Amino acid sequence: MKLKKFVPVAAGAAVLMALAGCTGGGGSSDKATVNWWTWDPNQAAAYQQCIPGFEKENPNVTVKISQYQVSDYFTKITAGFVSGDAPDAFMNSVTFLQSYASQHQLLALDDKIKQDKVDMSQFAIGADAWKYTDGKQYALPMDWSTGVLYFNTDLLAKAGYTPEDAAKFTWNPQDGGTLWKAIKHLTVDKNGVRGDEPGFDSKNIATYGMSNLESTGDPFGQNAWGWILPNDGVNIPNKNQWATVFNYNDPKVVQGVKLVRDLANDGFTPQLNQFTTASNEQLASGNVAITLGGTWEASTYAALKDAKVGIAPMPAGTDGKRHAMSNSNGNNIWAGGKHIDQTWKWVSYQESEACQTKTATYNASFFPSIGASMEALTKQESAKLPDFHVFSDYVKNDELFPSPIYNNGSALTNAMVPQFEAYFTNKADESIFQKMQDQSKELLAKK
Repeated sequence: MKLKKFVPVAAGAAVLMALAGCTGGGGSSDKATVNWWTWDPNQAAAYQQCIPGFEKENPNVTVKISQYQVSDYFTKITAGFVSGDAPDAFMNSVTFLQSYASQHQLLALDDKIKQDKVDMSQFAIGADAWKYTDGKQYALPMDWSTGVLYFNTDLLAKAGYTPEDAAKFTWNPQDGGTLWKAIKHLTVDKNGVRGDEPGFDSKNIATYGMSNLESTGDPFGQNAWGWILPNDGVNIPNKNQWATVFNYNDPKVVQGVKLVRDLANDGFTPQLNQFTTASNEQLASGNVAITLGGTWEASTYAALKDAKVGIAPMPAGTDGKRHAMSNSNGNNIWAGGKHIDQTWKWVSYQESEACQTKTATYNASFFPSIGASMEALTKQESAKLPDFHVFSDYVKNDELFPSPIYNNGSALTNAMVPQFEAYFTNKADESIFQKMQDQSKELLAKK
């Protein structure tokens, strides 16, 4: 998800809001309306299903859910911090943890968690991503997402591949492993010649082996090339939390990203921005045989009528191990809220197994952080999409690691994305990787 540039709140305003949070807690028995925000319409609708049960248990508390477009969402939250009318609690991207926590806008939840004996071990994934540099827990994890390979089963079968073969694809930064071999074989030109056969015409493609992998929406290409690199032990930050440098010039990173560009240059994947249709439409029409997509797209692919779709995990590294990067949104409480106790009641209810299971099975577009709720969702969705177990297998096999947490995210995105775009459109060469690494060190040091 591409987030709108963050504009920091003035230090003085931050202090005032923090003080407001100290004085406006509100008793747990007081009548109150708790305002909760999200940018996701699916989650807004799903959490509405939990309100009746919560309000029955807490008759003095009314919950109001508001959903805003992501393009405006974080600007509205920031403006609310300044004006004093931010939502009591809100879904947040970890990208903004550093900005909001450092300005004292977020309530540390450790005392509340201890007070109510919340079992943090029930969260199979995402909890650690919401610890700030002070070691405190600033959110309960709401969901998680990662990447998988969606494939057109008919196209794979025609090329001699089975779903079992797809589940065993490997990747390495030297030659791309068996996934790259498959992409080339699955590519077919308009004369019916495959990409690994003599006479292949790379300028006239009927079916690409895979959809474009060159997405550049963030410093790690998380929705494309960034999901592939870790599967052979490549991690760009020098440490996953609060990195001091991004190792873009690591030979494995340079080789891996070059392999992605070469696929497009050689006609095996589309060029950047070549198609205006969505990846699921490309897969259904036969324009591509495989597409790398997110967990949130599973229900969309399951609903396709023009193609039978299978799901395979991300390729394993040469050692046979798989390391998939995951994101986890969190449920924050505003430190300046007037109804802290009642807000905590709602947030902790949202993050209970009962509510998480209800929301996940109501709308399968997002996956719950609680392991038992994920199992319930898998049982339900496997009836529609037999390969759905691939998602829960990531969790069972401990193959997920959290996306990096770092300072100055917006500035890094603004600096790195244009350079990656220049590289993928052949307007820049490998010399940019050292330049980006040097820039990252400078930007990460800024607060």
